[in-house]
Amino acid sequence: MPANLTLDSLRAAVAAGEIDTVLTCVVDMQGRLMGKRFHAQHFLESGHEETHGCDYLLAVDVDMTTVPGYASSSWEKGYGDHVHKPDLSTLRRAAWEPTAAMVMCDLLDHHGDLVAVAPRTVLRRQVERARAMGLEPMMATELEFYLFEEGFEALWDRRWARPTPMVRFNNDYGLLGSLKEEGVMRPLRNALHASGVMVENTKGEADAGQHEVNVRYSDALDTADMHSIVKTATKACAAAAGRSVTFMAKYDTARAGSSSHIHQSLWKDGANAFRGEEGEHGMSPLMRSYLAGLLAHATETTALLAPYVNSYKRFTVGLFAPTKAVWSTDNRTAGYRVCGADTRGVRVECRVGGADLNPYLALASQIAAGLAGVEGGYELEAEASGDLYRTGGVREIPRTLREAAEALDGSAMLRRAMGDEVVDHYVHAARWEIAECDRVVTDWDLARGFERL
Repeated sequence: MPANLTLDSLRAAVAAGEIDTVLTCVVDMQGRLMGKRFHAQHFLESGHEETHGCDYLLAVDVDMTTVPGYASSSWEKGYGDHVHKPDLSTLRRAAWEPTAAMVMCDLLDHHGDLVAVAPRTVLRRQVERARAMGLEPMMATELEFYLFEEGFEALWDRRWARPTPMVRFNNDYGLLGSLKEEGVMRPLRNALHASGVMVENTKGEADAGQHEVNVRYSDALDTADMHSIVKTATKACAAAAGRSVTFMAKYDTARAGSSSHIHQSLWKDGANAFRGEEGEHGMSPLMRSYLAGLLAHATETTALLAPYVNSYKRFTVGLFAPTKAVWSTDNRTAGYRVCGADTRGVRVECRVGGADLNPYLALASQIAAGLAGVEGGYELEAEASGDLYRTGGVREIPRTLREAAEALDGSAMLRRAMGDEVVDHYVHAARWEIAECDRVVTDWDLARGFERL
């Protein structure tokens, strides 16, 4: 994309007065972009080499609470620094901030080694495994969210009570209804395009106020970067218009949840290696083994696709979120859907993950499970069909984060693929999330029991 920058083109834009700020961005455990705003001139002089930040960015929860019990970062270790090393191949305009550029950074320790538990590192290492086999993971994420009339501050001040969807009705694919949201969505599409993000389209989704952004497939690391950028830009464009959005997996009991479907394939020599001969839905033996790996390890990878207690409230019958970890062809009731059957675009869509996932960890989990199937020559189970919400006796998606965390902890496959340090780190994050939820008295508790018990 022409909006991607080099140091030389950034230098020219700074000299022309077009850019005065550079955002150095690292990815935290929640998939959020954290970092610093550099004066562009200082970034050009030395900031492009490296900067530094507290290592607790990989040891805090959503509220930035310093969580005890992590091996990599703690009060005992003094909460030192990590090196933020700009990946200059990701230098681009951040066009939702008209005079800003941005760059993704990798996290290094003081020996210059990649920090193992950093989400970008976790994904890098699974991509490297695939490349060592002569394969390139190509992926895309579809990101859903809800768009509201009130701004973030107004909803915060009233404790998020009764947010008003910008479209009051189910507007799935509706062009007239989505016109009401164009005050946010048009600036978003244009800002993403100007920032070198390969945005294809936006569309109304399956409930009142729900929307989706679709970005063109790319290599796995670029896809995860673009996913995090899209979330940041969406919030920024909404705030600029005095509106708000949420990427919660489930913000309202009665409404559909918001997903982040993951499309995936492996390429070899510049072509889709998932494409096979006629029959078997056009799936190559490689694709069948990869899909078999996804299914065999589906329970173990769920905590990296659905990382919060709230994530599991999305898995509701009849609202297009799956409840069964089985595969089917072009069937939206299955956890894993084969799309583009018998075409050169044949691929697997994982429908398990919600909009709250960390894209780096989610994509890494899929590659790890799929490659386990390839390396082990797994045989693909029979295709499921029909209304899978009502099919019994098949593999269920875990019903709670507690169940998913135990499966993650016990995953020999993920421990081989990612290392004990990584698995232990994110199991600890899940258990902290569970403990925090368990101790909190909710509005539901009060409404149910305050007077009547």
